[in-house]
Amino acid sequence: MQYRRLGKTNLQVSEVGCGLWGMTGWSDASEAQSRHALQLSADLGCTFYDSAEAYGNGASDKLLGQLLKDNPTTQLFTASKVPPKNWKWPATPNSTLQEIFPRDHVLASVERIRASMQVDCIDVLQYHVWDDAWLTDSSWIDTVGELKARGHIKWFGLSLNRWEPWNGMAAIRTGAVDVVQVIYNIFDQAPEDELFALCREKDVGVIARVPLDEGSLGGHFRKDTIFASSDWRSRYFGPENLGPTVSRVEKLKASLPAGASLPQIALRFVLQNPDVSTTIVGMRKEAHVRQNIALSDGVPLSDDIMARLRPHRWDRKPSHWSD
Repeated sequence: MQYRRLGKTNLQVSEVGCGLWGMTGWSDASEAQSRHALQLSADLGCTFYDSAEAYGNGASDKLLGQLLKDNPTTQLFTASKVPPKNWKWPATPNSTLQEIFPRDHVLASVERIRASMQVDCIDVLQYHVWDDAWLTDSSWIDTVGELKARGHIKWFGLSLNRWEPWNGMAAIRTGAVDVVQVIYNIFDQAPEDELFALCREKDVGVIARVPLDEGSLGGHFRKDTIFASSDWRSRYFGPENLGPTVSRVEKLKASLPAGASLPQIALRFVLQNPDVSTTIVGMRKEAHVRQNIALSDGVPLSDDIMARLRPHRWDRKPSHWSD
């Protein structure tokens, strides 16, 4: 496993981290399987784990807490997120900070996360949505400062809205943001335009999420793939998105060298960028844990393959099915 510096936090974290979203509440998730995958990832050198109170209504935070309890002598870094008070994703400029992240809501959420994880201090706390329109209200900076002063969190971050990597840059310029989480993959290359350069300037750590485009870059979806109605993917990969996504994935496959593994190349594409501190991958199954962590070997993609990947950039706009 290779390790990278998480911006101004100075934490040295595994470049392949583990995202806990799919470990609870998805149709193919089970607690036993998730716990096994988490332990295996830690055994293989993963040290960064990203959860959220919204994942399974705290179930993912509890899974992470159990992992910490089972590995008391291993340095593992915890990240979680405060959900918006209205439980709506993404954030919009029509709402106010006081409607989404009022002080009492944030403090109460942090208490629940700490209790679920069984920790006194969360390494990285993030707001699960953000809109720069809220910057007229500076109370969020006071709330973050209070949490740090209490010793309840070490570092603060923002999880940016899907397909809006620019919406958070003004907050970063305040100096109050230590870490930013953003979608970045072969399709979603927009963070390279402006966000990453600003993060370098401000020494803000970058957590790259959705490296496999919610699973499509695994290369196994078909236009008739159906997810259980209780599975979030049944909405995201509904009629408006599944067909166009599969078509683009097939074109991407056709552009790669014969025998190339799309998911491996997709993950290496993210790791290729030195601006990325860590990328959080969903790893519910043992085989996925082993495959993903094995890619943290410092081996770059060739210039030829990178040239083949660049034209597959897909600039999208948020829709009613993409939250």
